[in-house]
Amino acid sequence: MSTKDTVLALFEKNKGFYVSGEKIASDLNISRTAVWKAVKKLQSEGYEIKAVTNRGYCLDKESDVLTAHGIRSFLGDEYPCLKPEVFVTVDSTNNVCRAKAEEGEEEGYVAVAGAQTSGRGRRGRSFYSPAGSGIYMSILLRPEDFSEKQVLQLTTMAAVAVSAAVEKVSGKTAGIKWVNDILIEGKKVCGILSEAFYKADGSLDSVIVGIGLNAYPPAGGFPAGIADIAASVFDYPSPGLKNELAAEVMKNFMAYYTSGTGCIEEYRKHCIVPGKDITVIKPGEKLNAYAVGIDDDCGLIVRYPDGSEETLRSGEISIRL
Repeated sequence: MSTKDTVLALFEKNKGFYVSGEKIASDLNISRTAVWKAVKKLQSEGYEIKAVTNRGYCLDKESDVLTAHGIRSFLGDEYPCLKPEVFVTVDSTNNVCRAKAEEGEEEGYVAVAGAQTSGRGRRGRSFYSPAGSGIYMSILLRPEDFSEKQVLQLTTMAAVAVSAAVEKVSGKTAGIKWVNDILIEGKKVCGILSEAFYKADGSLDSVIVGIGLNAYPPAGGFPAGIADIAASVFDYPSPGLKNELAAEVMKNFMAYYTSGTGCIEEYRKHCIVPGKDITVIKPGEKLNAYAVGIDDDCGLIVRYPDGSEETLRSGEISIRL
């Protein structure tokens, strides 16, 4: 553990209380200069650490900053393969994960960020990822002997994992809009982007499951383009909520991934689309349809006005809630 992480762990243990630089140095057997440098580094990463002469340093007990230490405190020991690394800002957590994969990183690495400058959504769209209000994470997987269908099911697992985590931590009801948008009261709080990468021989190298969650309303509110359709999981910040929610998503996902049993019934329970009139959006056209149900491979069965049916395996729909 680095000096910075050791100092952070001490602050987390004494959250809300002042600890002198002299005591920190003595307890950790480091110099006071090393303590000062560690504090400055943590402050630059967004930690709300107060420094008061003759009192020492104090990590604000009301702060809710994403930290690897904080996430691990909620993870427990059930999935030791999970290795979260937290960044203040990245271009994209999927990009960070991909770079790690190319360096040989093992399955279970999770890139977590408090902000993204180039967050990506489905179909090449940008994903709004402001600082301070969201949880942006990407999980690195190295599945062996996975078929294309199994790879596609990882997105389904992520959607169910997020829905269950949101409900447990917030107490609110979460629904899934096919394929992978998570809604609360009809507004989107989470998007998911999975990317598969293959070796030169065509075999699967890795899959990166990217998850973007709106934990709190952003400062100044959501931009005009998404203000009517976006929402947040929580109404206001509270200590530890982001770390707990991030950990719960990771645990839920790994439970489905490692069990190999799938989660189609849970997906059906959370999916809000079946039984509703929808619009199927295809290149160059929009088609009215009725959502019949979800098949065993998470395809959306739709019926058109002429009575014909189709099972959508990918694509986009709109629904009036």
